[in-house]
Amino acid sequence: MRITRLQVKNLRVHRDLDLALDPGLTVIRGENESGKTTIQRALELALTRRVTSSASDLDGMRTWGSGDEDRPWVRLEFEQEDAEGSVLPGFVEKSFRGQRGTVTVDDGVGRTSDPGEADVALAEITGIPSEAFFRSTASVRHHELDGIQRDEAALRDRLQASISGADRGTSRARKRLERALFELNTKGDKNPGRIKATELALAQEAAAQRDGEAGLAQLETDRNALSDARQRRAEAEATLQERRSMLEKAQMAERLTAERTAAHERFERYRSAVQVSDEITAMEADHPSRVPLPTLREIVGKLREADVRIREINAALANEVHVDFEVRAPAPGTWRPTAIAALVLIGLAVVIAGAQALELLPAQIADVRITFFGTGGTVIPGAYIVAGVLLVIALVLGVAGRRQRVRALDFRRANKLRDAEIERRLRGRSQLEQELQMAEGMLHSQLAAIELPDVPAVEELARREEDHVGEILRKRAQLEGLVGREPVETLPQLRDAAAAEIEQKTAALEHLGPIAKEPRARERLETEVGDAQRLTDHARDDEAQARARVQQNTVDAEVVASHAERVAALSDQLAQYQRRARVYDTTLRAMEAAETATLRTATRYLERRMVGDLDRVTGGRYRRVAVDDTDLSVRIYAPERGDWVDVTSLSQGTLDLVYLAARIGLVRLVTGDRRPPLVLDDPFVTLDDTRARRALELLRDISRDFQVIYLTTSDRYDPAADAVCVLKAPTAVTPDDVADAPSAASGAASAGAGGAGPATEPVPAA
Repeated sequence: MRITRLQVKNLRVHRDLDLALDPGLTVIRGENESGKTTIQRALELALTRRVTSSASDLDGMRTWGSGDEDRPWVRLEFEQEDAEGSVLPGFVEKSFRGQRGTVTVDDGVGRTSDPGEADVALAEITGIPSEAFFRSTASVRHHELDGIQRDEAALRDRLQASISGADRGTSRARKRLERALFELNTKGDKNPGRIKATELALAQEAAAQRDGEAGLAQLETDRNALSDARQRRAEAEATLQERRSMLEKAQMAERLTAERTAAHERFERYRSAVQVSDEITAMEADHPSRVPLPTLREIVGKLREADVRIREINAALANEVHVDFEVRAPAPGTWRPTAIAALVLIGLAVVIAGAQALELLPAQIADVRITFFGTGGTVIPGAYIVAGVLLVIALVLGVAGRRQRVRALDFRRANKLRDAEIERRLRGRSQLEQELQMAEGMLHSQLAAIELPDVPAVEELARREEDHVGEILRKRAQLEGLVGREPVETLPQLRDAAAAEIEQKTAALEHLGPIAKEPRARERLETEVGDAQRLTDHARDDEAQARARVQQNTVDAEVVASHAERVAALSDQLAQYQRRARVYDTTLRAMEAAETATLRTATRYLERRMVGDLDRVTGGRYRRVAVDDTDLSVRIYAPERGDWVDVTSLSQGTLDLVYLAARIGLVRLVTGDRRPPLVLDDPFVTLDDTRARRALELLRDISRDFQVIYLTTSDRYDPAADAVCVLKAPTAVTPDDVADAPSAASGAASAGAGGAGPATEPVPAA
């Protein structure tokens, strides 16, 4: 992969940057704070950082003063060779907006905008699996040359892949195996491993099994006794339940019978009430008279008065007839003595009869008896005979007094008629005729109003209406006596409900069977239930005693069997854990051996590559290098000392050369046929001119296989470069009128109050 063009927007000092890069060695030169490190960071982001990343460092890399929507954006245009040697152009474009970030990767064969697929495609193109791996190998910063183990797991996996031809994630597998072995083989008492925990559990279960088997014999005897007691208790409870069920049926039969009787009584009342209601409705719809009874009564009274008046006037006008009004009558008051005498005789008879009944009469009178042969020889006391005679005389006197009173009333009526006759004779005939005409007109108008011919017909109609209304009132009284003030419209529903209840209760009684017809069944069953309850209580006591004996024996066959099952299961589990531990241990040792062999091969390769590069750059001073197979630490043969020394004991310039050679060797080793760009941030800043020239010649040779992008502040590398890009230096300066820095308290207050910032926007450091 060789980058031909780099475009950056809103990334630190570069608000909008566009650089053309040479496929060989490109030197990007600029003063401090001109953005060289930002260019290196842009390449790292474009090649390794996921576009949807929400890491806080992305916000910190935004250009100062940019808007909320101005987010870092990077685009790389590149070339790569396919398997046939053809050059394919491609590009990668990333806009870092958190979860809304977008990416496009075109490798000359296909294009994708999916973040995950884009990361896979870039790793396939460059051979770089992660950002940390890139910064520990191909992206070199002058102050981080020694950080070759920044992503040790990825480095080991890539070394394994470079040698075995496949990336199997051996570091992750090794960690998982080590964790699994730790969980299996830990021997601590507080947090024992699975093997020790299983061994402890197996010992406990085996001891519990031995203790349980010792008490099974006695437990069997106690359980047999308990079983017999339970059977007797169950039989007694079944008998008790049966008797209680029969008793409940008998009680239910009594209740249903009473309820059916009450329902039948309600049905009869409501049935009679419905009949009476229907009769009332029919009678109210069939009155003899269309005129209400009060009005009819008033009309009858008026007609009677008119009729009487007409007869009186007609009699007054009939002068041809002579009427003698002199009537003989008894003297006033002659009927009163007769009535008083009758009352006295009645009182005397009552007194005599009462005295005889209470035996208050003298013996001479009370002992008088009269025998009547006509009555079969009945003997009646004489006092009763005397009382009877007095009552008969009083009755005769009463009848005579009544007749005298009637004659006296007739005498008074005759006197009234005579007075009326005298009055008629005193009035004029014309006045009587006029009054007669008015009375007859009123009579005829009233008769015409009720459509009847004469007064007797009206009286007959009034009588029949009186009888009709009286019958209705009697029916209503009867209805109220049956159902009270129950609404008439609900009576059929109540009657039907009562009938349905009768049928329901009858069906329920039939469902109960013969017990519902047996007399005094409830009393008999109550006695039987009491006897069954006593037998059940006795059986329960026996069962409780047997259960207590079983409970005192803590051994249970099921528990012992479960212990035996757990012993077998734990034995199998222990054997499985032990077998698994052996397999894990064997696998881990094999992986360690394979990894050791892999790293040994890698370190030998690094040593060969580093020896040539160091020999070339140092002019033959350092020709022997040793790389540790375990941690990739580097030792070098010092000619002055005549022995191997750790590279960290040498000068900084030599140290930088060693680690640069190691990084270049690692890139060659782990990327295989991939060719990621080498991004070097002035790693030769500590070298003298001679070594810097030799190192630059080395980079030119390397640029034939790898694109080299060299970032520096010096122009001494320009002659050897295929292309040179010069960055503009920052020009902004601090004005003279800037106020002193506020204290912490006042600064916080001014920030909260919205105080003005510096007059000139500061330029971020590269």
